[in-house]
Amino acid sequence: MRLLWKSLDKMRCLRKRSTIPFLGFLITFLLFLNLYIEDGYVLEEDKRQLRETSVHPPSSERYVHTFRDLSNFSGTINVTYRYLAGTPLNRKKYLTIGLSSVKRKRGNYLLETIKSIFDQSSYEELKEIVVVVHLADFDLVWCENLVQEITRKFAHHIIAGRLLVIQAPEEYYPSLDGLKRNYNDPEDRVRFRSKQNVDYAFLLNFCTNLSHFYMMLEDDVRCSRNFLTALKKVITSREGSYWVMLEFSKLGYIGKLYHSRDLPRLAHFLLMFYQEMPCDWLLIHFRGLLAQKDVIRFKPSLFQHMGYYSSYKGAENKLKDDDFEEDSIDIPDNPPANLYTNINVFENYDAAKAYSTVDEYFWGKPPSTGDFFVIVFNKSTKISKIKIATGSDDRQNDILHHGALEVGEKLVGTKKGKQCSSYITLGEFKNGNIEVQDVDHKIAFDIECVRIVVTASQKEWLIIRSISLWTTQPPSQ
Repeated sequence: MRLLWKSLDKMRCLRKRSTIPFLGFLITFLLFLNLYIEDGYVLEEDKRQLRETSVHPPSSERYVHTFRDLSNFSGTINVTYRYLAGTPLNRKKYLTIGLSSVKRKRGNYLLETIKSIFDQSSYEELKEIVVVVHLADFDLVWCENLVQEITRKFAHHIIAGRLLVIQAPEEYYPSLDGLKRNYNDPEDRVRFRSKQNVDYAFLLNFCTNLSHFYMMLEDDVRCSRNFLTALKKVITSREGSYWVMLEFSKLGYIGKLYHSRDLPRLAHFLLMFYQEMPCDWLLIHFRGLLAQKDVIRFKPSLFQHMGYYSSYKGAENKLKDDDFEEDSIDIPDNPPANLYTNINVFENYDAAKAYSTVDEYFWGKPPSTGDFFVIVFNKSTKISKIKIATGSDDRQNDILHHGALEVGEKLVGTKKGKQCSSYITLGEFKNGNIEVQDVDHKIAFDIECVRIVVTASQKEWLIIRSISLWTTQPPSQ
């Protein structure tokens, strides 16, 4: 194992001082190599052998072999983990929440973070989550004492299979001496962030098959109430769209959501470039390589940084997410839909951006009487509330000055796609906004379309900042 990392150290010495062009080339090369293999240009027998590789090998030699074998870039890394508390269940959960923790010089917030996760979840939500804590400190006495505390405080969650505490042994780590000092960081800072990348890589690797989705948190975080329900609403609203990482906090490595199927690739990625840059910078590269160009971040934030002292040297860290809300259960459902408009769109401010809970919006040129903006659901649904806001803080006059809100049924095909043939008006916009409660009590049919109609031309451009819909039940089958 050490020989591998020493050989990598020698390779580092041959690199030029300017690491960014080289890193970009190497990352791109590895991505194409991975896609080449996944497209079937390896023997089926080799694929079979890779799939049969155990997550728990008898020795570190198999880990070295796997790390050298780039063809296994999407497979799990062979690490024999120590189980410090709890064991994985056979049934896959909906969400795994991963935490990595080390001994801090000042303060320790891990127990508070675990408590917040469980306290802010309902009984039904608890059935769908598993929390995995990676104690990534090499001080075994500290680990043992902390495990005793965790076991004492959260015994019932451990017994129920909702809480696991693990450790990747030190012998699986690369050398943390003589690392490249990119960005002029001091040596101890480089060592800290490089080890942190490896800590996260081993955590991600362990969690690969535990659930359908994975959420990364730091070990000094407070959660909003019923955050899982809010997460599920967002995931449902993104059905049919491509994403690699969804963000539910704007701080650090907090509240970052992935498909579990992407975890092996992300783990390998962090390991390969562990000494290049901090993990949150590497995540930007990873997301881009998998073709998610833009950040997809949701408001309100579901997680808040609560630690006062950093895990690095105990330095003060007063960062707070000002978009965090303790009670964020009222996130709209926004069922999957297609959006159409005949209003001239400005640049890339397209219609879909008004329907997302991401911080973005639709922006169109001055609309005329009769222009429309329509949402056509994939499946008919019962809606309880509709709330639409136009304009923005810096363009307060780009509102819909005269418009009506309608809901429709009886879909028919047109040259521009499906449209409803029958509509009922729910109300008129006032000061650019409209909110209608108890829609399901006012409308007898399951709604297939929601339409905004311009009732008078205007000289101002139009921003539709947000379209929020709440349903009373899942869309009908």
